[in-house]
Amino acid sequence: MKMTAIKLAATAGLLAGLSTAAIAQQKNVTIGVSIPAATHGWTGGVVYHAQEAAKALEKTYPGLKVVVKTSPDGASQANALDDLSAQKMDALVVLPFNSDELTDPVRAVKKRGTFVTVVDRGLKDPSIQDIYVAGNNPEFGRVAGKYMADTLKQGNVVVFRGIPTVIDEERVTNFEKALAGSGVKVLDKQYANWNRDDAFRVMQDYLAKHPKIDAVWASDDDMALGAMEAIRQAKREDIKFILGGAGMKDMVKKVMDGDKMIPADVSYPPAMIATALFVTAGQFYANAPMRGTYVINAELITKDNAKNHYYPDSPF
Repeated sequence: MKMTAIKLAATAGLLAGLSTAAIAQQKNVTIGVSIPAATHGWTGGVVYHAQEAAKALEKTYPGLKVVVKTSPDGASQANALDDLSAQKMDALVVLPFNSDELTDPVRAVKKRGTFVTVVDRGLKDPSIQDIYVAGNNPEFGRVAGKYMADTLKQGNVVVFRGIPTVIDEERVTNFEKALAGSGVKVLDKQYANWNRDDAFRVMQDYLAKHPKIDAVWASDDDMALGAMEAIRQAKREDIKFILGGAGMKDMVKKVMDGDKMIPADVSYPPAMIATALFVTAGQFYANAPMRGTYVINAELITKDNAKNHYYPDSPF
């Protein structure tokens, strides 16, 4: 895929708007991009879209250099920030591996006078950032909770948390708020690190501990697939469905095909990293205010609208 891989209207609009004003004045600008390595499908999508956006922006702005670094854990990412700072970057676009471990390293970058855009997993101190780009995480949790309440009406669910971060807390808190007053109760919730293998192990634990589970909220499509495999191997037939999230193409295809175990999903596009890059470039190349918060809505993906979320050539 070429630019069609970055399928956000905001991204396309920004690129179109900025390119007309761009090359009249060439500026030499370096943007550092620090993101997690492709430890699961969603971050794999982030890496892909970051690289595609970097190529598109460097083509649009001849004086622009975009340096993308991936890190397998929080400590490695803190070191990567030092490496990027040594390249005298004008701006940093960072998707923190986790909130606690990366807040102080990003603060140190900010103190050097660097423009900071934070993506997705917010920092503990939001005053550090100039721009924040994320999916609507409270809405992500609310949409999932409402679907559970409306679909199950009554029953017990287990919850898969991601990594201890601001966004995970927002998702789970609002999921539980959406269940309040309904007949749906949360039996158990554990961290599975947005990872398929970890989710497989957590689901095995859930299955051993709970003789009856009506549904699973995985809060991520990779975790949903891990949970599904554990359920399949255990031959448990009490679980009616699994609700994941992020819009992985394999999961959206299951929704399209009417898979009873995957009747819906919740959108959370990894291409938000591209939006962050275009907005950050706009800070240097467009005569318009860019500071602020950019929120990408969470949408319930059902059989009726799944085709609008299905990109078969995407890596995620």
